[in-house]
Amino acid sequence: MTKRLVEIDDELLDMARKVADAETIKGTVEEALRTLVRIEMVKRHIEQLGESLDPAAVELLAEARRVETPPDGFSD
Repeated sequence: MTKRLVEIDDELLDMARKVADAETIKGTVEEALRTLVRIEMVKRHIEQLGESLDPAAVELLAEARRVETPPDGFSD
């Protein structure tokens, strides 16, 4: 494991800690990275499915990707 020095937005980190229910910054960052990788893997699998998905399901997935509002309890 390598130590890294990074600047992280404090508000974003606090929000992520609450969402991840993590006790440490390291735990928060690791959970965020795992989630990012899982999301990308799911997106790639969905793209591979292509036309075999129901068009309504494709539209729902597309709509979900467009949502940019924070989770309940968080504000900008």
